[in-house]
Amino acid sequence: MLRLENIKIREELESEDVAFRACKKSGIDFKDVINYYIYKKSIDARNKDDIFYNYTVDVCVKNEKKYFRCKVVENQREIKLDLTKNRKSEMRPIIVGAGPAGLFCAFILVNNEIKPIVIEQGSRVEERIKEVEEFASTGKLNVSSNIQFGEGGAGTFSDGKLTTGINDPLCKVVLANFVKFGAPEQIQYINKPHIGTDNLVEIIANMRNYIIQNGGEFLFNEKVVDFCFDGQKVKSVITDRRELETDTVVLAIGHSARDTFEMLYRKNVKMEKKNFSVGVRIEHKQSMINESQYGTMTKLKLPPAEYKLAYHNKNTGRSCYSFCMCPGGFVMASSSEEDTIVTNGMSKFLRDGENANSAILVNVTPEDFEGESPLEGMYFQKELEHKAFVLGGSNYNAPIQKVGDFLSDRKSVELGKIKPTYRPGVTLSNLNDILPRFVSDTLKEGICYFDKKIKGFASDDAILTGVETRSSSPVKIVRDPESLMSISVSGLYPAGEGPGYAGGIMSAAVDGIRCAIKIIEGE
Repeated sequence: MLRLENIKIREELESEDVAFRACKKSGIDFKDVINYYIYKKSIDARNKDDIFYNYTVDVCVKNEKKYFRCKVVENQREIKLDLTKNRKSEMRPIIVGAGPAGLFCAFILVNNEIKPIVIEQGSRVEERIKEVEEFASTGKLNVSSNIQFGEGGAGTFSDGKLTTGINDPLCKVVLANFVKFGAPEQIQYINKPHIGTDNLVEIIANMRNYIIQNGGEFLFNEKVVDFCFDGQKVKSVITDRRELETDTVVLAIGHSARDTFEMLYRKNVKMEKKNFSVGVRIEHKQSMINESQYGTMTKLKLPPAEYKLAYHNKNTGRSCYSFCMCPGGFVMASSSEEDTIVTNGMSKFLRDGENANSAILVNVTPEDFEGESPLEGMYFQKELEHKAFVLGGSNYNAPIQKVGDFLSDRKSVELGKIKPTYRPGVTLSNLNDILPRFVSDTLKEGICYFDKKIKGFASDDAILTGVETRSSSPVKIVRDPESLMSISVSGLYPAGEGPGYAGGIMSAAVDGIRCAIKIIEGE
């Protein structure tokens, strides 16, 4: 393939027209092109008076030597996992959890003629939608199947973001297979890919059906309650319905599996405290974010604008940053335990809601807790979630506050121009009453700093909804970096976000693939 870079386009064009322009700029006769694809597309909005798309296009031509001045690259779309199957065990691997790590682990295993059993305490994604909606409508919480638990994992009811900080070739495997199962092809080349909750539901169901058709098995609405270890080896998995003998368990439990963390700790599985973050969700008008990021001059049909913001206080060592920004989205009721309030953000693929929302978080470190247990951070999260529940009225209404009131440390008594999107309901409150002082102080500093980057970010009417506590797992289940197995138990593979090895859909999926490869090649 020839890679044609830095192709600036200032109008809306179809892919073929973009490829034609790229070839023309690079001196390539379009008649010589056998095929092409868009490798990368981003928006350059640094100059609000001249916003343009920046493309990279890969083309395959008849006479490559004729265009020797062009950059030659491998075909980046054709990524295959050529694995050597060394697994001799006849026992079926068991995957606990059907989030991105669990699903992609199962997918790779069945493609290599290994037939796993996937155990998921929540429902199939089709039923899960109804359970999430029931909670949002009535405040009736299903603690086994909700935004945190169920097929697809917590990321299903988010924005379907596929951005990641990891640089791993397996990311392309994840993207290509999301497309295979129904995702828009553009996720393979746009700068900040997302799928949207509405698309994810169908994609996850398609993936599950493929796994089943190729020998995998799913046990939904079934909860793992214990593991049987023979010395330091996995012997079986015990659910609330049966015991399943196995020598291989992939622990893809997600960051909210608190009872499982406690059970593993009691069984002396090595765990450690880790850094995480807590904070609130902030809502603005999406139109304000668009104008701030794009200005008012462009005639391009740009997507709803995003932002990524960070602030660091050198004196305290605390940082404040935006996380999981959802353009045109909704703040979601994301509790998984009774008498708690947890928030998250969600967008559909078109991101066409009136409000933009994002988590605004402050870092928490193991030094913030006095206890020695590796679960201290988890208990910190839970205490904060319960305080939010009480402040909201003990009925699953979330406590909210206008930014102006939060900065002035006074309870909000009325709403302004921005209407909160959280359901089942909200209660005007003072979030300073429940947030730890180091969190509220750093949030105030960060919000005021962000207002210098995005004018109006700290506007009085912007809405804060509490609390956001599940940005990442508060614990790490220690594993060997080479085998990816727990250092405590042979055959136990901690995988994905819950055990502390990922931070989003993409990195969790990649980690699930890496564990599958170890299982396939590991003996």
